[in-house]
Amino acid sequence: MSIITLTTDFGLKDHFVGALKGKIFSEYREATIVDISHHIDLFNIPEASYVINAAYSSFPKGTVHLVGVDAERNKETRHIAMQWNDHFFICADNGILSILTQKIVPQKIVEITIHDRFDSNVTDIDVFVKVACHIARGGLLNVIGREISEIKTVNLLQPVISNDKATIKGNIIYIDHFGNCVTNISKQVFKDVGRGRSYEVKLGNSKTTISAIKNKYAEVATNERFTLKDYEGLKLALFNEVGLLEICIYRSNPLTVGTAKSLFGLKYQDVVSIEFKE
Repeated sequence: MSIITLTTDFGLKDHFVGALKGKIFSEYREATIVDISHHIDLFNIPEASYVINAAYSSFPKGTVHLVGVDAERNKETRHIAMQWNDHFFICADNGILSILTQKIVPQKIVEITIHDRFDSNVTDIDVFVKVACHIARGGLLNVIGREISEIKTVNLLQPVISNDKATIKGNIIYIDHFGNCVTNISKQVFKDVGRGRSYEVKLGNSKTTISAIKNKYAEVATNERFTLKDYEGLKLALFNEVGLLEICIYRSNPLTVGTAKSLFGLKYQDVVSIEFKE
């Protein structure tokens, strides 16, 4: 079984996703296609990067991940294919994969160079399909491109640490279906900078603060006399399944208790900071 995953900003109203799958089946009928998301905000590189980072490890080694977000090839952006942690990723070199390469060195990266083998009306996605199917069939990266050593990075994916190590300043890079706000502050950075010191999490321009970061939602219950339902609507911060700081409302619901997005007025790229106390 050869798995090809799809992550795009195409949405589901138009024909684009269906046509993409048709092109894959036309090229490689035995492929198994899995949708990760087609609702990435338009051209939103950090959001696409977060979603790929959160999803890829749920798939078996050897999976091919096709990312169709801001995929245009032009004089500033090339097409690349990367083997990383025994997975394969195909996308434009626009910073989407930098969240992965911050953690593990890629096994191989190539700049895709097969564009001249297509008709003049070829689309960027057509090239991605050809490469994805080639890899899914067991083809080598060297056949479709020349090896390179570096790819573009996205600064928004990196938090800023003050010179005196008193503050970590991050940004919201993703807001999920529940209105939870994911930042670019990792658990590892928090540990390395904090060194066990007490701290306070500050949210955007509001006066809202959170004094403790949890490891899971159920840790919001701190008093055995109360049920979990009694804690619905309580604010909390936790490190999510991919190790990034997330601002949440316990059992969030926009129609009842509200969400982190609605209650705190948080939005994409807003600042969330952790201030340490000596």
